[in-house]
Amino acid sequence: MLENASLVVFIPVSAIGVARAFYESTLGFAVFEENSFALVINANGTRIRLCPVPDPHPQPFTVAGWEVADIDATISGPDARGVTFKRFEGMDQRANGVWQSPSGDLVAWFADLDDNILSLTQYALLEGT
Repeated sequence: MLENASLVVFIPVSAIGVARAFYESTLGFAVFEENSFALVINANGTRIRLCPVPDPHPQPFTVAGWEVADIDATISGPDARGVTFKRFEGMDQRANGVWQSPSGDLVAWFADLDDNILSLTQYALLEGT
């Protein structure tokens, strides 16, 4: 039914202007549209609607993430612009916050200004590829 439809991601934020500064200036996304209902950004062809809500309640899990080819190189870019990568108790994370999953995937988490948890993942190469 939706196999040919494009995905749109919705993330609640407290203020569009504050969200715009973070997603556009810090993370480097282009803005598709801004109105009183949402700020729509272009995340490499996927639209993310940052929707203002009166009292956003961040979830304790990742709400959006990006696949990256080289997590260490990617982290050095946003980290230099003030992104702080999260550390979680009980997880064996590297000094830069990267965790290696049992399958070999590398993951790092950070939060936007409304404490929405976002992630970067470098997937391990599948054997034989």
